[in-house]
Amino acid sequence: MIRRSPRGGFTLIELLLVIGIIAILAAIVIVAINPTKQLGDARNAQRRSDVNTILNAVYQYSIDHNGQIPSTITTTATEICRTTATSCTSLIDLDVLTGSYVVAMPADPSSTDANSTDYTIVKDATTSRITVAAPSAENSASITVTR
Repeated sequence: MIRRSPRGGFTLIELLLVIGIIAILAAIVIVAINPTKQLGDARNAQRRSDVNTILNAVYQYSIDHNGQIPSTITTTATEICRTTATSCTSLIDLDVLTGSYVVAMPADPSSTDANSTDYTIVKDATTSRITVAAPSAENSASITVTR
């Protein structure tokens, strides 16, 4: 009588089942981590910080100048010029703030424009309140600060 020894391997069904479970778990982990969203949220955090920095610099300037804000800020929302820009045509130049109130104008983390920071600033005509915004915010976020 010939005895068969059981084989020491896995069946095709067992292998496919394990691979399927691993694929489902990997998909869940990738969706939970979502690196694209995480990177967008990190850039938005930098944008919030930059917007507050610009607005704080404007208000520090106004405190030092008897309530007057920089004369270049208008009632039309306009992009702010970079400190290192070669041309500030159609941009608001806030160089009066650099040095004493900020080291350099912060720029949007995803900005590729050599002249613009990609942040906008506007003065309300009736209340004279200043609003700084980051129009390039990601993940459906709206980043604006008014004081």
